[in-house]
Amino acid sequence: MKLKIKVKELTEGCMPSIIQNGDWIDLVCAEDMKLNITTLEDNPDVKYIPLGIAMQLPKGFEAIVAPRSSTPNKFGIMCANSFGVIDNCYCGNNDEWKFPVIAIRPTFIEKGCRICQFKIQLSQKATLWQKIKWLFSSGIELVKVDNLQENSRGGFGSTGTK
Repeated sequence: MKLKIKVKELTEGCMPSIIQNGDWIDLVCAEDMKLNITTLEDNPDVKYIPLGIAMQLPKGFEAIVAPRSSTPNKFGIMCANSFGVIDNCYCGNNDEWKFPVIAIRPTFIEKGCRICQFKIQLSQKATLWQKIKWLFSSGIELVKVDNLQENSRGGFGSTGTK
């Protein structure tokens, strides 16, 4: 039995798919983005690239979002926080996944370009039953839905301010 991840496609063309050539699942830029270079001496200009999807992960799981290996060279951007963690409570209709980046050169990223990837894993709060379910699952399945039926959490940084 596969674990199901509910996916709401907020922007047409952004539905992720599981491919056989990799273990992680690619995510795409949801709109054309023009980014300018910033320096670390100046306050770096962190941009949040919209990924056009919201997801409801199974209880006891979290997602790790990281750049694809070609992203820095191809697009001239780096992930602003090395990698991102998306908790399973970030699962409302308006909880759009975003990719925080800093430009290392002026760049333009077209809508639909694969810029980052994610995997799911057990969270530290997973119950014994959730761990057993993961152990005996035969992978994951992405299920496209029109409604996630959960409250939106409020965006990035909504678990605390300090």
